[in-house]
Amino acid sequence: MSEKRSSKGGEIPQMYNLDEMDRKIIAALHHNSRISYTDLGAQIGLSRVAVQARINALSEKGIIERFTVVINPGKVGLQVSAFFNVDVEPPFLDEVAEKLDEEPAVTSLYHMTGPSTLHMHGIFADMEEMEQFLLEKLYKMPGIVKVESQLLLKRYKSRMGMRL
Repeated sequence: MSEKRSSKGGEIPQMYNLDEMDRKIIAALHHNSRISYTDLGAQIGLSRVAVQARINALSEKGIIERFTVVINPGKVGLQVSAFFNVDVEPPFLDEVAEKLDEEPAVTSLYHMTGPSTLHMHGIFADMEEMEQFLLEKLYKMPGIVKVESQLLLKRYKSRMGMRL
């Protein structure tokens, strides 16, 4: 393990080298995060106690951030999925990002390079709810210069988390 420092003098957390067992555990959890320690251990050749200790260590080191469930938006009445490119004046970037982070309809928010400052995804019950979000919330935020939106027509693949 090596420790690195940023150019500003702040510490960057130590990098954790994943071994083959850690990778197997993460892959199995990515497929089914509800698998029991016993079943996971049998699948990869470790004891329940060893699996639990490794998962706890991966969580403590921040490699596993959380366990969650993926919900199909259409099945719960959220019919409109949209991606937004939001240009924000630099002095307002953090303020806008913090406000958007609090919005339940916003599912992801990224500070990006390129022509747009923020890339955002939102899910809405219908077009009226999306319009209300735009008119009453997004457009009224200070520092917003331009907003472009694209509606999702069909989802072929969506991955939560990352692949190792």
